[in-house]
Amino acid sequence: MDNINDISIFKMKKNPLKKIIKDGKAIINGWLQIPNSFSAEVMAKQGWDSLTIDMQHGVVDYPNALQMLQAISTTDTTPMARVNWNEPGQIMKILDAGSYGVICPMISNKEQAEKFVQACMYPPKGYRSYGPIRGILYGGADYGDHANDEILKIAMIETKEALEKLDEIMTTPGVDGIYIGPADLSLALGKKPSFDKPDSDPVFPTIMKILEHAKKNNIFAGIHNMTPEYAQKMIEKGFQLVTVGSEQRFMTSGAKNAIEKLKGKSTGVESKTY
Repeated sequence: MDNINDISIFKMKKNPLKKIIKDGKAIINGWLQIPNSFSAEVMAKQGWDSLTIDMQHGVVDYPNALQMLQAISTTDTTPMARVNWNEPGQIMKILDAGSYGVICPMISNKEQAEKFVQACMYPPKGYRSYGPIRGILYGGADYGDHANDEILKIAMIETKEALEKLDEIMTTPGVDGIYIGPADLSLALGKKPSFDKPDSDPVFPTIMKILEHAKKNNIFAGIHNMTPEYAQKMIEKGFQLVTVGSEQRFMTSGAKNAIEKLKGKSTGVESKTY
């Protein structure tokens, strides 16, 4: 038998998303809003680099998220979650459940960024309480020794205050990347919420400004997209994490297309389905 005292045999499962970033490539991320382990498993089988469970605007609570994390773990897809607020208890609990990354909404300043990242990290770097009940099953026996380095901490930039404090947020120790929510960012700028902004949109220059600040501060930038074509455009601009729709959107668009084709041919009536 190999030497059981050899710590190398207990290395925590590496976060493959960190290597993608280090290699200068882009993470292709899917979005989960339906509280169901089967739909999460189906999505995880499609080849995404990561899947993010949306606990902010999705209809997902903790018991659902736990089962979804278990389903994702049957594949090589890396599980992440967007929490509903910068609330340490929820952040710690979803990490204990096995999420390998946390996206936190509405980070507006350095203090909020510190509160977020420190909730993700064990002492002395943070104040995360130790109890990775499932994280240790997914990550490995020495999870506690390496989790601070492997877990991705991603702050959302989507408020007016954040736009005035980009550098202080992005230079907060522990922040690995930022994520743009175009809808809330639009609202912060007094515009209607929407995604996939054309270059002519008044919000587009602000998106590019956030990206440039991320590059300057040596962290990656992510953005929410509605189409693969726009996601590809954002990759070419320099974004290293792109979300391409959610499972409910894929289901809606697929069903809508089928109904429109069938009803269009048989009745000539255009479907009003969203």
